[in-house]
Amino acid sequence: MYCSHFKEVIEPAVKGTLNVLKACAEAKVKRVVIVSSGSAVLSNPSWPKGKVMDENCWSDKEYCRATKNWYNLSKTEAESEAWEYAKRSGLDVVAICPSLILGPVLQSTVNASTMVLLKILKDGCDSLENKLRPIIDVRDVTEALLLAYETPEAEGRYICTAHSIRVKDLVEKLRSMYPNYNYPKSFTEEEQEAVMMGSEKLQRLGWSFRSLEETLSDSVENYQKTGLLD
Repeated sequence: MYCSHFKEVIEPAVKGTLNVLKACAEAKVKRVVIVSSGSAVLSNPSWPKGKVMDENCWSDKEYCRATKNWYNLSKTEAESEAWEYAKRSGLDVVAICPSLILGPVLQSTVNASTMVLLKILKDGCDSLENKLRPIIDVRDVTEALLLAYETPEAEGRYICTAHSIRVKDLVEKLRSMYPNYNYPKSFTEEEQEAVMMGSEKLQRLGWSFRSLEETLSDSVENYQKTGLLD
């Protein structure tokens, strides 16, 4: 089982990251900003309970394997390999770790983060887990990437997240804005204690973010225009 997931998910993430970094080193690029993921932060059962996760927190690889969380493992492996390569090569690397990315989409295909919101709007499922969702707008992620690239003092990793909200509260907010969609009928509570990430380090660099209401309204209106909600 691990072998197949290694070939399908983990190996491409690691190899793809390293290939880009090697090409940048050969081209003598001054700085590379990589998009990692909040998934490389969140899966850490040893992190003190109740403490907001910061850039010192890494997902535990063995825990990811034990829980078969191959996506989080792939993101953690890819970012950790990137830092090892940066040490060996001297390449100036900065990493941005975004949480769940919402906002207007440019591509014609639906990605996993967009599906989270589409499921809430149109599935009409009987029950949905009342997870705590850390949300960031795609446009704010873009601004974080530019800021990390253009600011000389930027260094290390930066968590990029803006709003943490329970799914039930998210549904109620969406329902108040767009009452005519097919929302979940009930909610079940999370079995595990929710964890939170903070983006204070990125904010100290001069970064700011949009309101949740703006992100949601621009997302839904974009989905309407592109036919994703048909």
